[in-house]
Amino acid sequence: MDSDCMSVLPGVCKVLAASESCLPDDTSLEKLLDWFTALTAAGVSLLKDCPCLLEFVSTVFYNAAADPSILSFALKLTGLMAATDASFTVLQERSMLDLVFAPRHWQEAGLWEDPCIRVGWIQGLRTMLQHAKALRFFVQADFIDPLLQLQTDTSLFVTAAAGQMLAHILLFSQSVPSVRRNGADKKDQDDGVPRALIADLEQSTVTMETIQDSATVAMVITEYLKKFLVPKETSQYHQSQQILKLLALVLSQARPPLKEKLLLMVADSLEELVTKNCSQLTLPLMDVILAAHRSCSSGARVPDQGADRLLSLMLNTGKPSDLIRAAAALLRSGHNESVQRVQSARVLLLPLHIITGLALLDTNLAAGEHRSSMVEQLKSKTSCISIICVSVTSTPRIILLGPDCLPCPPVLIVNAVLSILRICVGDFSKTGCFDAFRNVTNSGKVQKCALDALSALSSGPEGEVVLLDVLTLLIQYLDHPDSDPTVLQKSYQAFLKWISVCTDLLSVAAQLRQELMQVVRKRVCDMRWEVRDSTVEFLGHLAGVRASHMSADEACDTSEILLGGCCFTTPLLKEALQDPESYVRASSISALAKTLAHSWHQGAALTHEQTEIVNRLLEILTQDTEGFARRAVVLYFITWFSSYSSSSSCSLLMPSVRSVLSQGSADLDWEVKVHTLDLAELLMDQAFADHPGYTKGLESHPVQPHPYAVMDKQSYTLHTHVQDTEPGLVSASRSLVEQGVVSALLCGLVDCDRPVGLKACRLLIRLRDTICPLLSRVREETGTLDSDPRVSCELPPSGWAQEIINILGMKESKVADVFDSQDCDEAAETGAGTGSHAVRVSVLEVLRSLALDERLDILTQSSDHIHNSPLSLLQDILTASVTHAHSNSQPDQEVIVDCY
Repeated sequence: MDSDCMSVLPGVCKVLAASESCLPDDTSLEKLLDWFTALTAAGVSLLKDCPCLLEFVSTVFYNAAADPSILSFALKLTGLMAATDASFTVLQERSMLDLVFAPRHWQEAGLWEDPCIRVGWIQGLRTMLQHAKALRFFVQADFIDPLLQLQTDTSLFVTAAAGQMLAHILLFSQSVPSVRRNGADKKDQDDGVPRALIADLEQSTVTMETIQDSATVAMVITEYLKKFLVPKETSQYHQSQQILKLLALVLSQARPPLKEKLLLMVADSLEELVTKNCSQLTLPLMDVILAAHRSCSSGARVPDQGADRLLSLMLNTGKPSDLIRAAAALLRSGHNESVQRVQSARVLLLPLHIITGLALLDTNLAAGEHRSSMVEQLKSKTSCISIICVSVTSTPRIILLGPDCLPCPPVLIVNAVLSILRICVGDFSKTGCFDAFRNVTNSGKVQKCALDALSALSSGPEGEVVLLDVLTLLIQYLDHPDSDPTVLQKSYQAFLKWISVCTDLLSVAAQLRQELMQVVRKRVCDMRWEVRDSTVEFLGHLAGVRASHMSADEACDTSEILLGGCCFTTPLLKEALQDPESYVRASSISALAKTLAHSWHQGAALTHEQTEIVNRLLEILTQDTEGFARRAVVLYFITWFSSYSSSSSCSLLMPSVRSVLSQGSADLDWEVKVHTLDLAELLMDQAFADHPGYTKGLESHPVQPHPYAVMDKQSYTLHTHVQDTEPGLVSASRSLVEQGVVSALLCGLVDCDRPVGLKACRLLIRLRDTICPLLSRVREETGTLDSDPRVSCELPPSGWAQEIINILGMKESKVADVFDSQDCDEAAETGAGTGSHAVRVSVLEVLRSLALDERLDILTQSSDHIHNSPLSLLQDILTASVTHAHSNSQPDQEVIVDCY
């Protein structure tokens, strides 16, 4: 342990043990416990190395006025200290464990009613229960009864902790006999049992008392599960639900002997619960049955018939709504028994068969025992919407079952989803359940579920058969006056999904172009900004979808085929640039980039309209008050620069790029600045494309992690093997200066936002490792400064440039060491060294003098390496306690805690 932490910890313990102690930051104690847990895992003995902790625990538990959160922390800490055999013995000899974990002590003190005390008691015991002595203590103290009572506690946190503790005990109990068998079943010992626990048990003496203790607690728990699994009255449903969660947890982790015992003990109760038709317990009951079925299928010695029978009962009894949820749960689980999967598919298709009138199921099955009850359920609006949503959402999984498991062709299932969507907007079919129509009509929930399902069904078989019907219906939805924004957004998404799999887009366009153009014109002017945003996003995405039937030479975007291309979409998107909502402006910029990218790829000449767009985008970058639109502008130029293939666009692109780099690097939004550096990277890649020493691609569009997370330092190697390409290298370097790339990188290096500084530093290192070796060699060979190619850049007199000057340690006496020789006299005359005027500096010398590698070491570390440390946490607790005590005399003063 760090010596500084050791010196501060006693003071922290004293503060926490004080009667008036109450930390404003309620997460400090959890962080402190996390640190102690990490120390214990590293082999540190808290009792031996931190004796102040034992004194803290003793003081707190004899202090009736201690804050409950401190007491709960002390309970958890005691359990952590007692988790090893040796420390447990010390605490037991001092009678600490009897005091700390006796529920009667907390009840007499009037503290047991506080949930955090009960949670601390449970979690402390669970942490301690890692060795045979702890198990013996647990059994002798008869803690199993109060733990079982907490299974039905009024606090959800307490019941969750109690369930996890009971599962831990059951899994612990199965490990003791395994270790007793002298290493038998080594493979199984890692299943559901912590390896540290197995190692501890192997090192300890497993006596007959230990085996008896483990058998005792396991028997008590299983008897409890059997007794209270089936609720006798409605008030006991919560208890049954908790037991089912516990059973599912244990069955998913336990080894065969324990699984067999549990299943044999509760099989009858589970069957009774299935036939009891408790809707509230359907899903947790299904979890248990599926876990039981998996355990039987994975080599357990219990016959499969019992689990199969339970699963069959779940899919044949109960209310239709329960059947539907059970069947959906089975398909979600990935259950691989074909019989049950077929049965589940038929259950899920039954409500769609009834309401749509389509022959999804054979006549005999549809007329079976479930039909009448299902019809009755569909007459109730609440249950009808719930059932239809579950059925429709499950259709993509049903189609994946394969033709052998399907009761009807896949295209019929797609038609059923289309029928549901038609019913939702009042287009009733001549057949079907008319009583259910009114329940589904105008239901936004059903519409959203059906549209999501329709999108997923686009990748299914026989999609071309219903393609035109699907697209026609989606256009009707887009044009429907009552469609809410989310329904419209999902309609656009489904349209794109189905268009992307179309193989005859020209035929589709001939039939749908006018309707689609009309609805897009309508929605792009909608009163709701969400609808306008979805519409311009759709236009951009549509331009990015390639027509699959076209050859490479004829390739054009789908937008051109369906909407006439830029002639239709560009004016709409230009108008959207003026939208009062920033989200819409940003979406329109992104859509314009995708729409125009095709012409950039082909090298088409610039138009007056494109020039107007660029001018407007530059205005947005300098004037828009929202970061969304400004980010989109920089990304627009990145797309343009990455796409253009001829010099015709350079006349507008390169001057615009200079403006973007200048404005973007000075933006207040860190994401705008990072995107600006992405553009600078593209320019570097182009400038040094033919230079053999340039390392391209290390920063090319990396996946953005959390902006302030710790990042690995990328390795950069200095390229000592260079070729005589000085003229080209100098020219490329000068072009980067003229374009504003070097200034943008230097500005980013000193930026206050770490992601910006990190990226700029990495790019500067790449630039340094590219140009410095060759240019330095030229100077060394000539022995003079006159042959220096004088690649220099201008630093403005204030702002980021002044910070660069400060980093370089530039003073008036050192100005000549970094400035170009030809500028030194002028700099001295004008006072450039004092920062009153812009000065020119040698790029080569600046890159050498900035200590970029050392700076990268700092930037690759997050601020956590200073602030998120145990010492910082301990100091924060001390500071918070002093501030809190001081604020008691000044009630109006706010206590602010900066705890990591």
